[in-house]
Amino acid sequence: MEQISALSAEEIAEINEEASHYEQRCAASIEALKIIQKHRGWVSDQSLKEAAALLKMSAAELDGVATFYNLIFRQPVGKNVIMLCDSVSCWIMGCERIRSKLSEALQIDYGQTTSDGEFTLLPVPCQGACDRAPVMLVNGDLETHLDEEKIDRIIAVRVGTDD
Repeated sequence: MEQISALSAEEIAEINEEASHYEQRCAASIEALKIIQKHRGWVSDQSLKEAAALLKMSAAELDGVATFYNLIFRQPVGKNVIMLCDSVSCWIMGCERIRSKLSEALQIDYGQTTSDGEFTLLPVPCQGACDRAPVMLVNGDLETHLDEEKIDRIIAVRVGTDD
């Protein structure tokens, strides 16, 4: 019986293309994880195992890379991923107030996804924008100088998008 691959032919081709640029295939590990996530939104155990085999490394080694890199999601996430900075500067500038506002508005806490699959809320370390604290990333876009009104606007805009 033929085993069905967890990775699509397109994902395999993209991973092989990335790996071809390196003397050691495992050097493409972060790029391989990003390729899978680009196609699926997150990296499942089975897709990680298959990517590890393509890169000639163990699944445990690749999982170590995936869990170290906080922009790789190892479980399903919402359409909009909110990553709220909880570093010292953001904390001093009120990130706890912003977290409370997000939790109240979305009815979720850190590590959770809204029941409609629209939003996931995650804490992250410093985003390097301390002079504009508090800050958060929303689908990779930096949002700065956060307050309650700005949170309402950001949520309203993101609910209306299909990208």
